[in-house]
Amino acid sequence: MDIKITFPGGKKVNAVFNGFTHETDQAVISGGDGSAPEPFSLFLSSIGTCAGIYVLGFCQQRGIDTNGMEIAQSMNFNPFSGMIDKIKLNIILPEGFPEKYKKAVINSANLCAVKKHMKRPPQFIITTT
Repeated sequence: MDIKITFPGGKKVNAVFNGFTHETDQAVISGGDGSAPEPFSLFLSSIGTCAGIYVLGFCQQRGIDTNGMEIAQSMNFNPFSGMIDKIKLNIILPEGFPEKYKKAVINSANLCAVKKHMKRPPQFIITTT
């Protein structure tokens, strides 16, 4: 599995993977054009969208309508460490969501591969050629 990272100019850094280009840029205040999400924003978004695909699959398997369903993701920034120390995902269920599936839908969100990788992070090896 390989991803090619390119530098198209300015503060833009793109990732080319599986035929898609994921564009990033820095905010204007950081010297970028603000034309695309910052890389860290994409990382944070991957957490909620990953949980979301598991929630969606859970609902689709059971014929549960997801119209009006959302996941609200919030992060707590620790000013002492300069890092996010808590991420909360609140699954906002639509009216009429079956009570018997509330705990199970949370369990499905916990299957998120991004979350699992954060709990057991991979080894990073950085080289030059």
